[in-house]
Amino acid sequence: MNRAIISGIGVTLPEDSLSNEELVESLNLWVDRENATRLADGLDPLQKSSADFIYHASGIRNRRVHTRDGILDPDRMAPRIPARADDELSVQAEFGAAAARAALDDAGVDAADVDLVICAGSHLQRLYPSIGIEIQREIGAQGAAFDLSLGCSSAAAGLHVAFNLVRSGAHRRALVITPELITAHLNFRDRQTHFIFGDAATALLIEAVDGDEQRAGRFEVLDTRNWTQFSNNIRSNFSYLNRAAEEDASRVPTEGNLIKQQGNKVFKDVTVASHRFIVDFLSEHGRTPDTVRRFWLHQANARMNQMILKLAFGQEVGHDRAPMVLDRLGNTAAAGAVIALYENHRDMKAGDYGLLCTYGAGYSIGGALLRMM
Repeated sequence: MNRAIISGIGVTLPEDSLSNEELVESLNLWVDRENATRLADGLDPLQKSSADFIYHASGIRNRRVHTRDGILDPDRMAPRIPARADDELSVQAEFGAAAARAALDDAGVDAADVDLVICAGSHLQRLYPSIGIEIQREIGAQGAAFDLSLGCSSAAAGLHVAFNLVRSGAHRRALVITPELITAHLNFRDRQTHFIFGDAATALLIEAVDGDEQRAGRFEVLDTRNWTQFSNNIRSNFSYLNRAAEEDASRVPTEGNLIKQQGNKVFKDVTVASHRFIVDFLSEHGRTPDTVRRFWLHQANARMNQMILKLAFGQEVGHDRAPMVLDRLGNTAAAGAVIALYENHRDMKAGDYGLLCTYGAGYSIGGALLRMM
């Protein structure tokens, strides 16, 4: 079996951003208008929100968004992203290709030397043609490409697949690209979820190395692991079947079909499962959390990550051990842990261990044990 390394990391963040205060102002304007109708109809009024509530619930203060236009308009409350013709590069492929090029530049590798592209994201713009194949063509990669989706664990799942294919010799270089354009799928009128997500794209280049070859400053991937268990507590029902369910098939409903979650249940279930996953995975490799220099965890909820690490370590650990980017970027779904890795690894020394771990809908958990070369 080949050894495999992460030879390049790429991150693309949109320039536009939205603060908690801006989102709250928009939501509350809509709630005021909606409640006037609801009260007239004898319905219970909707709750308003506040920036303090958002930060307390999630740890988020700000988030990057691919397209700001339209989100804060109470009459629309969705980004305004014009449709593109079939012969134009799709929005998601464009987003992912930018991160892919950044990873290739970081590795000093030409796209023509890549023989596998995996587009691994929680939301895909379409079913086919594969976004991965479109990115493959756009950047000039060779070989094969496909899409993979496993909620917020998608990047870790893509890394798991790429690592094992490279290790087995089936492929020499694999790009795992995670273009998360979540705000286009978010219900900005839902007080429980409208503030959670932000947009970002990441890419990891996984490459085989021969014998005892060392690449200073790069990570060797020692092992990867995935775990899943069915749960409805985080769910998106948006699908081509929505049309088939309607009496009037020309109407495709979004109400109730966009992202929704039962936050308290998710918090409890995922905290317990992720703590157990981390401890067991490390134990299989003769390691404990204390022997791992850095943890790059899924950037979903600050309190959740603190609790997972407290259970694993038996005490609270700070930003240096488990860096957070959530407060300024929001939950960027499967891209979040990779961004934390990208921004927080250059101070690590040869021989230091790190654990990339993501968790999300499904439920699903993915992990990768890394060692600095």
